[in-house]
Amino acid sequence: MTINEIQDTIIGEFSLFGDWMEKYEYIIELGKSLPLIDPAYKDEAHLIHGCQSQVWLHGEEEDGRIQFTADSDAVITKGIIALLIRVLNAQPATEIAHADLYFIDRIGLKEHLSPTRANGLASMVKQMKYDAIALNGKTKAS
Repeated sequence: MTINEIQDTIIGEFSLFGDWMEKYEYIIELGKSLPLIDPAYKDEAHLIHGCQSQVWLHGEEEDGRIQFTADSDAVITKGIIALLIRVLNAQPATEIAHADLYFIDRIGLKEHLSPTRANGLASMVKQMKYDAIALNGKTKAS
């Protein structure tokens, strides 16, 4: 699936919920299914700065696509990074770097987060795009 197809699927899923308490519960459930990062990557180098809670992100290039794993010490943040990984995982680096993540606004996520969590969300997106660009450059240099 393309990034936009995945985003459209997520928008459809969130439209089934009546209120934000149900949406938060769904986000928390998504976090529970997140493929965990290797403990070796739970270090300062993989920590996303700008997040209220601790979030570790690791990306690697595999067959021209970027594979992400992550973890967080907060359940909602873990669900948010799981959503982002669902959209961007196993996509080509250039598509990740240029992705318009419109699902965030369409499901109302940003407006239902505290300002510090919204900043953390922006930091997560920025880091994933940065990692994709860096990994793509490494692959081309090899």
